[in-house]
Amino acid sequence: MAVLQMQRVSICAMKKNRKAVLERIQSLGLMEISDILEGDAGFAHMDTANARASFEKAAAQADRALELLDVYAPEKKSLFASLEGKALIDAKVMGEMASKRDALQRTASRIQALDKQIAEKRAEILKLENGIESLVPWMELDIPMNLTQTKTAAVILGTMSGVGAVDDVYQVLAQDAPDIEKVDVTLISAGKDMACLVVCCMKQDAEAVEGVLRTHGFARPSQVWPKSPAEVKEDLLGEIERHKEEMETARQEIVSLAEHRRDLRIVADYYRVRADKYQVLGTLPQSERTFFISGYVPARQVGRLEEALKIYDCVIDVEELKEDEEAPVLLKNSKFASSGEGILESFGLPHKGEIDPTTIMTVFYVFLFGMMLSDAAYGAIMAAACGWALLKFPRMGEGMRKSLQLFFWCGLSTLVWGVLFGGYFGDVVNVVSRTFFGHEVSIPALWFVPLEDPMKLLMYSLGIGIVHLFVGFGIKGYMSLRDKKYMDFVCDTLLWYFLLIGLLLMLIPSSIFASIAGTTIVFPPALNFLAKALAIVGAVGILLMSGRANKNFALRIALGLYDLYNISGWLSDLLSYSRLLALGLATGVIAQVINQMASMFGSGVIGAILFIVVFVFGHAVNMAINMLGAYVHTNRLQYVEFFGKFYEGGGRAFAPFKENTKYTSIKEEL
Repeated sequence: MAVLQMQRVSICAMKKNRKAVLERIQSLGLMEISDILEGDAGFAHMDTANARASFEKAAAQADRALELLDVYAPEKKSLFASLEGKALIDAKVMGEMASKRDALQRTASRIQALDKQIAEKRAEILKLENGIESLVPWMELDIPMNLTQTKTAAVILGTMSGVGAVDDVYQVLAQDAPDIEKVDVTLISAGKDMACLVVCCMKQDAEAVEGVLRTHGFARPSQVWPKSPAEVKEDLLGEIERHKEEMETARQEIVSLAEHRRDLRIVADYYRVRADKYQVLGTLPQSERTFFISGYVPARQVGRLEEALKIYDCVIDVEELKEDEEAPVLLKNSKFASSGEGILESFGLPHKGEIDPTTIMTVFYVFLFGMMLSDAAYGAIMAAACGWALLKFPRMGEGMRKSLQLFFWCGLSTLVWGVLFGGYFGDVVNVVSRTFFGHEVSIPALWFVPLEDPMKLLMYSLGIGIVHLFVGFGIKGYMSLRDKKYMDFVCDTLLWYFLLIGLLLMLIPSSIFASIAGTTIVFPPALNFLAKALAIVGAVGILLMSGRANKNFALRIALGLYDLYNISGWLSDLLSYSRLLALGLATGVIAQVINQMASMFGSGVIGAILFIVVFVFGHAVNMAINMLGAYVHTNRLQYVEFFGKFYEGGGRAFAPFKENTKYTSIKEEL
């Protein structure tokens, strides 16, 4: 439960060692490089934009080649491949791939060229198929489509709308060109919208005939060939087949290049690491013989950095951070608490002056999640599945590992709450024993059954909410004491505790509480007097002290009244914990309904088979839905109710200069 202390480290080294120093810092991944001073006489920045761009382009080219290999020659991956993490390689292997980078880049370029060739062939095939489609109406034509005339006659090919028979064309010509007699019209095909025609006439009449036909929607075909449509179709089909063969040849070549997949991954990471190095290199002030680096390093790692760089004759200056300097945030927690860091990071890392609430938050998170899901069988499945994945895939990503660890603990919590509430796939033990064995057997709840006493669960839910909220408010008071703001502690924390505890003690022996809890609690007169005294002292203190920064008495009272109004916010926050009751009951009720539906088919063999089908499907859906509900609502209780009492977040995550690889992890050098 800590935010690691940061120190600013400044390094001055010889320019001849620049490459080695940067690579060593990058391989260690301990330093966030920032705030490099500029403008000093004799220092300049190296222009690395072109080199960095070339490395990024090379990495992108290798990435694209790998994407294409996944399309044309997909790897056989297990169902849990996403959990396997990056491949672990030696720095020596990275060096070997770096020496082959030119050849591998040519391989990547060849893969992309082949893919482009396949795309072009595919487009050409589509074009040819469209050509064949356009020939369909002309298939009955037995002359070349580009034939325009014979020795004495003109041949006119085209389409005409509104034509259903040859007589329609003759009628048009008779009306608009009665002087032309020697005309022959052949209808090749006719459809709903248009007809394909061949019109023959004397050469001297060709222009007039075509002019008349155009006034009635006649048009020449957009494409003609020097052969008959049937012959053209045969040629086009042959060309399509040739393109397909060339595509298959290109595809087979890409498949054969899949043997370089591993090498391409390594070289892509090599270029990615080089691009990052040149990005940093361009920010460093350099003189003729020296260069400088400055940035943040966790205080506990400064010695390791100094030890690693001592062979390069570096001058290393370590200094504490300035009071107003906002350092990047790096959390350090126990194995249990670190599982909740992802939940905290989703809200925001602690900024300067705030504590790391991860441990406390994770304890409550696991506790509340289990109470919401509250089925022992569901919890056992969650814990077993997450535990198996954590053991089976030790190299999974850090984010995934933390999430699975969190759900492992949530599964154990759910198991415990399920045993306390007597939930094992709902009431499946009762239903199975009653349906298939004729004698009902049940596993008694270790505490009580929420479905039989929901008001009891509601009271405990609200009680847990009070504890959760009071802990959050207590953290606020702790931070005031830590920062020696004693007046803030008394006025903003202690007085509110007086008011809230007093009101609670006044509520418990009341008839309202008795009607909800189903029991009457009587306090001795001294405790009743203490409750009233605490409430009065708290209310008056808040009224007078909330606006203590203002000298105007009326304004102070107004601000105090406004602050007292926040008691309604406390009530709203407390009622939010009734969701513990709602989700806990929902899991159990739906589970029981599923069991009842499964048992409706009787006790025979068919009934047993259908019971298993309904049971497995129904509980899988119920578990998934209620896990999601528990996750969402537990997050809400942390983010809104708990964090709302003391935590703002907004810190910047520590981003060290390291080997940011995509496919591989490089073994650390000892």
